[in-house]
Amino acid sequence: MRKFMVMLSLVALAAPVAAFADASPSPAQTANAMCAAAKTTMGASFATTYGTNAAKSNAFGKCVSSHAKAAQNAVNNASKSCKAQLADANFAASHDNKSFAQFYGGSKNGKNAMGKCVSQAVQSAVAAQAKASKAALKSCKAAMKADKAAFATTYGAGKDALGKCVAAKSGTK
Repeated sequence: MRKFMVMLSLVALAAPVAAFADASPSPAQTANAMCAAAKTTMGASFATTYGTNAAKSNAFGKCVSSHAKAAQNAVNNASKSCKAQLADANFAASHDNKSFAQFYGGSKNGKNAMGKCVSQAVQSAVAAQAKASKAALKSCKAAMKADKAAFATTYGAGKDALGKCVAAKSGTK
């Protein structure tokens, strides 16, 4: 059963990221992928971390909102990186003697190479953000357990205190 749950989590994590395969992802798609990955890695803590209403039913939307800036930065940085790689006269020398179009493009003419390059870079950013969110959650829970008063002073005593801590530590706000 445990192996099944781990496999299911990996598939769920890969699904939103796989949507970027051919085209450059938008910041909205990237924020959605970041939150889908966070939801998978954080489990039940996801709703507590991001949800602000009584039923915590707005958690995914609040997560997407809080990741909007990070998603925009991820897409912009990926695009800049890929443009720099495309302009690099020595690209082939460090990529198995393949041109940019050959290395990233899936079609014969490499027509979709820029989109694939940006997509791969954004996928890395999404994975890094999921890892950061999980680490931040662990750190915040430990800080809350160690000293509730200090935690409340820093992040508040409300239901969204854990979310504020995770957002601050994972760089999403």
